[in-house]
Amino acid sequence: MVMTTISSKFQIVIPKEVREKLRLTRKQRLHVMAKGGIITLVREVPLKSLRGALKGLSKTDLREKKDRS
Repeated sequence: MVMTTISSKFQIVIPKEVREKLRLTRKQRLHVMAKGGIITLVREVPLKSLRGALKGLSKTDLREKKDRS
């Protein structure tokens, strides 16, 4: 586990080990989410990179919004 510290300006540094493993780059945007006392950083994904991700998806078993629990 890698540790980091919050600076006096409330900034954090993502350790080099993590940056390299996730291939993070300079000026890359991250979404910050907090839930249940946990902070999560999620890399922003360009929509172009998702093109074709749902190719071949079957629409036959989709439920209507009113039928969802």
